[in-house]
Amino acid sequence: MSDKKNIGRNKKTHVKSARGRTTSSTKWLKRQLNDPYVVKAQHDGYRSRAAYKIVEINEKADILKPGMMVIDLGAAPGGWCQVAANIGCKVIGLDLLPIDPISDVKLFEMDFMDDDAPDILKKAMKEMGAEDGADIIMSDMAPNTIGHKNTDHIRIMALVELAYHFALEVLKPEGVFVAKVRQGGTQDELLTLMKKSFKKIKHIKPPASRKDSSETYVVATGFKGNA
Repeated sequence: MSDKKNIGRNKKTHVKSARGRTTSSTKWLKRQLNDPYVVKAQHDGYRSRAAYKIVEINEKADILKPGMMVIDLGAAPGGWCQVAANIGCKVIGLDLLPIDPISDVKLFEMDFMDDDAPDILKKAMKEMGAEDGADIIMSDMAPNTIGHKNTDHIRIMALVELAYHFALEVLKPEGVFVAKVRQGGTQDELLTLMKKSFKKIKHIKPPASRKDSSETYVVATGFKGNA
C-alpha cells in the first residue's frame, strides 16, 4: 500500500487540557498530533508538513528537475528547500526567520522586502554557477493575517507581486514561477501580466493544503523571457 493511501489512516490522538494552555493552543496541538502530513513529515525527515505541498505541486506540474537553479522565498523552516535539494536542484532559500542548515543549500535570514535582498540573491546564484539565471522561483511567503479578508488578500498579493517582478529579472527562458495566493486566485491585473510573460498559468490546491485554508498556488510555466 502506498504512503498516500496510508495518509489519514492513523489513530487519532486525544489531547487533554493543561493548566496554562489556552483553548486555541490545545486545538492547534490536537490538530498537529492528528495531522497525517505532520506524522509523515517526521517519518520522511522533512522539517514540516508544508514539504508535501511542493511535492504534490510537482506531481501535478512536473516542474523540478535535477540540476535546476531554484530560489525559495519564504523558505522557513526549510521543507521546500529539502524537497528541491533531494531532487538534485541547486537551492537558495531566504526567510525572515532562521533556518537550520541544509546540506548543499545556501540560506539567508533576511526580509525579501529589504532593498538589497534581490542583489544578494543574484550574487548567490552566480556563486553557485548560475550566471545565466534561475530555473524556478517559488514563493511560500505570507504576511501575518489580521482576520480581515480583503486586507489579508491585499497583503499577500503585495508579496506575490514582489516575488513575481523578481522572477521576471532572474528567470531563464522557459523558467517557472510558483507562489502562494488566496482562494479567488490571482488578481486580474497580475494574472494578465503573467499571461503575457508565461505560456501557461494554472492554480493548484495541493492535498497537503488544509481544507479549511484559503491558500492556493499559482503555477506559471514557460517563461517567455524579457526580449
